[in-house]
Amino acid sequence: MPLLHVSRQSSFSPRLATVAAVVLLVLAGCGKSDAPGGPGGGGGGGGHPAPEVGVVVATPTDVGLVTELPGRLEASRIAQVRARASGILLKREFREGSDVKAGQLLFRIDPAPLVAATQNAQATLARAEANAVQAKALADRYKPLVEANAVSKQEYATAVASAKQAEADVASGRAALQTAKINQSYADVTSPIAGRIGRALVTEGALVGQGDATELAVVQQINPLYVNFTQSASDAMKLRRAVAAGQYKRASGEEAATIRVVLEDGTDYPLEGKLLFSDLTVDSTTGQVTLRAEVPNPKGELLPGLYVRVKLEQAQATNAITVPQQAVTRTQQGDTVSVVDKDGKISKRTVKISAAKDNQWVVLDGLKAGEQVMVDGFQKLQMMPPGTPVKAVPWTKPNPNGGAAKPAAEAAAPAAAASAEKAPADKAPAEKK
Repeated sequence: MPLLHVSRQSSFSPRLATVAAVVLLVLAGCGKSDAPGGPGGGGGGGGHPAPEVGVVVATPTDVGLVTELPGRLEASRIAQVRARASGILLKREFREGSDVKAGQLLFRIDPAPLVAATQNAQATLARAEANAVQAKALADRYKPLVEANAVSKQEYATAVASAKQAEADVASGRAALQTAKINQSYADVTSPIAGRIGRALVTEGALVGQGDATELAVVQQINPLYVNFTQSASDAMKLRRAVAAGQYKRASGEEAATIRVVLEDGTDYPLEGKLLFSDLTVDSTTGQVTLRAEVPNPKGELLPGLYVRVKLEQAQATNAITVPQQAVTRTQQGDTVSVVDKDGKISKRTVKISAAKDNQWVVLDGLKAGEQVMVDGFQKLQMMPPGTPVKAVPWTKPNPNGGAAKPAAEAAAPAAAASAEKAPADKAPAEKK
């Protein structure tokens, strides 16, 4: 740009020299503002502040691996109350839906035919005993006579055989009497187990036990209850291999883990259950292994047949790290997370994921204690050049009410706006000057 020519002969040379100096200063200031390191540049100490990203600090701990599986409740003991004696049902001695004790009277069957059968058996036994006495007396009388050759040996042998046959008839009569008494006792139908009885399947006046054992009612023991559920055979095999390799340790307890029952409304049943066994065979059609657990039910809140979900803590991962699920990128090539170092630089890290617990992934390998894992702020980096340093701030979990805690950058925005509104007011007197 050509400079102003100042003539020495002009009478206004001092004023023109002053104007030229001011123009040079203005041009110099414009040149500095356009420099890469100035306020208008993309980096440097006078540029935009580094974007803030939410991070969590990797902290190793023992994490219980919880698997949630669908299951169904089942009574621990089920007894079908049947009529073992034939006759007319006279009376029902229980209230439907109530709790009964073992041996409690439930039904009464007309005992008259059974009493008559018992009396007949008693009479048959008495006749057999009389015959036995007579046959034994005859054998005893023939014994000295056969020694004196007063009777033949054949007659004596016949008398002895008759006595033994009479003794057998007595034994048979006693057994028949015992059977008759047992059948008579079946007229009073009792509960075989303690539990809760359902509705009566027959009414008074019905003929029961005629040809088959008529089912009268069902008693179920509901304390404790069984919960049956299935698990993938492949998952069970992976877990067993990990435990055998020493990667996991068994859950506390006896041979198996404790379980929690989740009801249909999503609430947890307050009492813990325990795993009893896993089936030794795999279902060829589904590839599942059947598991059974025992759940206490002292108040009768749980009912057989109810569908529930089972939380099973099968093992614990030692020195594992949990990170929010949104921090992990899952692809066919593997699982990765973004780690922020102390200089604010981001690096990708491949990790080994085991299982999910409480909306968090359990990381077994790939992270070290104290490293900062990026959880929030990925959208900010999409508008930044690659390699842009970031500022790590603690990540806050979402608000349970549906909202989320404001990041530090958003929290600082009102303060910055307030400063911007205050600045013109402070400069107003200077502009008036």
